[in-house]
Amino acid sequence: MSLERQVQAKLAAKRNPALDAEAQQWIESILGAKFPPNQAYEDVLRDGTVLCQLINKLAPGSVPKINTSGGQFKLMENITNFQKAILNYGVPDNDLFQTVDLWEKKDISGVTNTIFAIGRAAWKHPEWPGPHLGPKPADENKRDFTEEQLRAGEGMIGLQAGQNKGATQAGQNMGAGRKIIIGK
Repeated sequence: MSLERQVQAKLAAKRNPALDAEAQQWIESILGAKFPPNQAYEDVLRDGTVLCQLINKLAPGSVPKINTSGGQFKLMENITNFQKAILNYGVPDNDLFQTVDLWEKKDISGVTNTIFAIGRAAWKHPEWPGPHLGPKPADENKRDFTEEQLRAGEGMIGLQAGQNKGATQAGQNMGAGRKIIIGK
């Protein structure tokens, strides 16, 4: 098997159709329109127009110009504009997919992961009343301890250190003892 085919097989194995379907349903619910029934999920997203419409619904005006026609570079520009917009929306840059992964349909699981990252970022925007995707991210739970509380904790032995309540292995000799023969 060639290296390229191995890479393609590995990427295909990462793909989860259930997550793709969940992301598609979320996009459809936000846009208020169903994907065409005769087109695959990745084919609908490929030119970036649906993704730009999605971020414009979440944060109006994020992508002012969406290219609907033109050469492949114009359509790939949609994907790049979408990625810039979601960075501004609050999606971490390590959650972004590469433009060619969507355009050439190489790593669709990465595209789905980015859509889930947008869903997580939407939780952080209280102005968005619509549906959310994925679990709500945890909020910070900052705690302030007094000096007295911190000093009281210094004398405690945490359970991470473990304890054996006085048990030892002394006298434990099951089976034959270990024999080390030097020189053989």
